Amino acid sequence: MMLFVVASALIALSQVDAVNVATSYSVVHHDQPAAQPRLLQKASHVYAPSAHVVTASHSYSHAAAPHYAPLVSKTRYTVPFLSALQAQPQCPAPPSCLKSRYRTLDGSCNNLQNPTWGTPNRRYGRLLTPKYGDGISLPTVSVTGQELPNARVVSLVAFGEQDIPDPEYTLANMQWGQIMTHDMSMQAGGTQSKKHPTRCCTDDGKLIGKERAPSSCYPIIVPEHDPAHSQTETECINFVRTLTDREDQCTPTHPTQPAEQLTTVTSYLDLSLVYGNSDQQNAGIRAFTGGRMAVVERDGYEWPPNNPNATTECENESRDEVCYLAGDSRVNQNPGLTIMQIILLREHNRIADQLQKYNPHWDDELLFQEARRINVAQYQHINYYEWLPIFLGWENMVKNRLIYRVKGGEYINDYDPSQDPSVLNSHATAAFRYFHSQIEGRLDLVSEIRKPTGSLRLSDWFNRPSIIEAGDNYDFLTRGLATQPEELTDTNFDAEIKHFLFRRGRPFGGDLRAIDIQRNRDHGLAGYNDYREFCGFKRASTWEDLMDLISPQDVSKLQSLYASIDDIDLTVGGSLEAHVNGALAGPTFLCILTEQFYRTRVADRFFYERGDKDLAFTREQLAELRKASMARLFCDNGNHVASMQPKAFLRISHNNQVVPCSQIQEVDLSLWKDLSYDNSLNSFHYFHNYKK
Repeated sequence: MMLFVVASALIALSQVDAVNVATSYSVVHHDQPAAQPRLLQKASHVYAPSAHVVTASHSYSHAAAPHYAPLVSKTRYTVPFLSALQAQPQCPAPPSCLKSRYRTLDGSCNNLQNPTWGTPNRRYGRLLTPKYGDGISLPTVSVTGQELPNARVVSLVAFGEQDIPDPEYTLANMQWGQIMTHDMSMQAGGTQSKKHPTRCCTDDGKLIGKERAPSSCYPIIVPEHDPAHSQTETECINFVRTLTDREDQCTPTHPTQPAEQLTTVTSYLDLSLVYGNSDQQNAGIRAFTGGRMAVVERDGYEWPPNNPNATTECENESRDEVCYLAGDSRVNQNPGLTIMQIILLREHNRIADQLQKYNPHWDDELLFQEARRINVAQYQHINYYEWLPIFLGWENMVKNRLIYRVKGGEYINDYDPSQDPSVLNSHATAAFRYFHSQIEGRLDLVSEIRKPTGSLRLSDWFNRPSIIEAGDNYDFLTRGLATQPEELTDTNFDAEIKHFLFRRGRPFGGDLRAIDIQRNRDHGLAGYNDYREFCGFKRASTWEDLMDLISPQDVSKLQSLYASIDDIDLTVGGSLEAHVNGALAGPTFLCILTEQFYRTRVADRFFYERGDKDLAFTREQLAELRKASMARLFCDNGNHVASMQPKAFLRISHNNQVVPCSQIQEVDLSLWKDLSYDNSLNSFHYFHNYKK
C-alpha cells in the first residue's frame, strides 16, 4: 500500500533528537567501480556560462499559502575527512594516440590535443565552484553554520508519492534515461545498489558510532515518528561518500584546493555499459569470433555471460539463479535496465552477423569495431533525435544547436576540441536525478495483443535478474516497457523507491529521494539560488521571489525546511520548478541539461553525424542510420516481439498504433558491403572508394 505523507504531520520531527530507520543501500544510478580511481588531470574545472544555456520564465499568483514550522532535525553526526586509499595504485602513462577511424574503449585520444579528456577516473566538471562546509571537502552546511535540514525529512515534506500515470510517455522513456546516465557516469567508491562493503549502519539499521564507522560514512538519519520506518526501530540509511581527487594517489592536490569527485566511466555516449571502459574489461566480455560479444545460449536465446562474482553482484536466493556480466557492473540492478542492456548486447551481435554475411573476408577485429561503431551511432541518433526532445523540447534543442533539421546524409560538422566532455556534477548529481520521479514501482507483463497478464513488484527484483528468463517474461516485460505509462514527471516519487529501495527482503528499504539530496551535499553543489542566477534568472532575496518559478505551496514547504533561501539544495529547488513549455524540466534544470548535452555532442570527435573524411560514415550510410529507432531495437532483439508502435517512447494512440515489425523502418546494413576489397589494402580503410 502506498504511504501518503502529509507535511503537517511531520512538524513534530523538528523537535526530536532520537532517530529511527534504515537499510544499507544507495542510489539507482551509481555503483562501485571495478578498479580504484586514479587522477588523470591536475587542474580543477570550473566552467563559465556558455552561449548555450537556456533561460525561461514562469509566474504564479502570489496567493496565500499555508505556513509550515521549520523541520530541521538534529542529526548529531560529525562527518570527518575522507581517508586516503590504502592500496598503492599503478598510475597510468599518458596515452599515445594513433590515427584510427574507431574510438578507444577508454575514451582516450578522442580529443587529440587533450587525450585524457573523457576517460574514466577523472573529475566531474563544474558550472559553479563547490560550497563545502569547510571550503575543502566536508558536506554542505547552512549559511548559518548549522546543519542543513535532514535529507529524509526534506524528502517526506517536499515530495509526495502519488501514483499518477503519464498520459503521453511509456516506461521505456524512463528506462532509456537510466541507460544514458549509466553510460556517462558512475561515481567512484560511493554507495551502491548492492550491499556496500563500507558499513555506516548495521544490517538491521542501527547507527554505527563514529568512533567505529569508516571516515567515508555520511549516513542519512531517519527521524523519530517516520511514517514508514519507525515501526522497524531502525535508525539510519547507509550512505558512503563519493571518492574524490583528494583520495587519489597518482596526482597530488593542493591542501587548500576543493575536493572534486571522480567518475569511473567514460563521459561519452559510447555504450561503455555494453563494451566496458578498458581493453582489459572488454576482453572479458568479447567472443573474439565473428566480431561478436560473448553470450551464453539458453533455450535457443542469447543472454549475457554469467558473472563469476554472482554472490556479491546479485541478491539471488539460490545458485540456480542467473547473474549477468556486462560492460557495467549495474547491469543486474532492475529488470527494465537489464532488458535494455540485453537489447543493446543482442543488437551488437545482430549487426556483426549481418556484416559478416556481407563481408565474409573481414576478420574478427574489423567486424567487432564496425559493429560497435554502427551500434553506437544508432544509439546516439535515438538519444538526440528521439529521446532528448521529449525531455529538453525539440525547439529548445534546435535553438541551442543540440540537433539540426537535416535530411538524408547531410553531415553536421560541429566538433569543438576546446570543449571538455566531462560530465557536469550538477547534471549527474542533481538535474538528471529529477527523472527518478518517472520510476514506476510495478512492472507490467504485457502480451502480444497488449493486454497486461500480471505485474512484478520492483523492490522484489532489485539485483535479481533471473525473473527475466522465466517463461516468456523477457518479451512480456519488453512489451511492458513499450506499453505501460511511466510515472508523471512531477514532485511525486513512487513508494517503491521512497520507502523500499533495495530492501533485500526486509519490510522497508531506502529512500532514493533522500539519497539524491544527501549526494547533493556530499558533492558540495552550490545552492539552488546560485544556479538560478547562473542560468539567467533573478537571484531570490525573499521567499516570495521564488514564486516566479515555484508554486506558493512549494515555497511554503521550502520556508518550513530551510533557514535561508540560500540553503535550498539544487536537487530540491530544481525539482519543484514548473516545467518549461514543451519540456519535462523547469528552467534551471533545463539550463543544466541543455548545457550538458550540448557539450556531450560537440566534444565527441566521433559523434555519428560528423563529416570528417577519416571518421565519417558515407552519406548513404548516415541516411540509413537516421532510420534507427527504439521501436526497431525492440523488434529486432526480442525473443518473439512481432509488433510495436513506431514511437516506442510514446504511448499507443490513434496516431501511434501498434503495427507489425515489418512496417517499422530499419537500417539497411547492405550499405556496409565492402565493394573495394583488396588483399593488399589495410582493411581499416575499406571505404576509401566511397563517395563522401
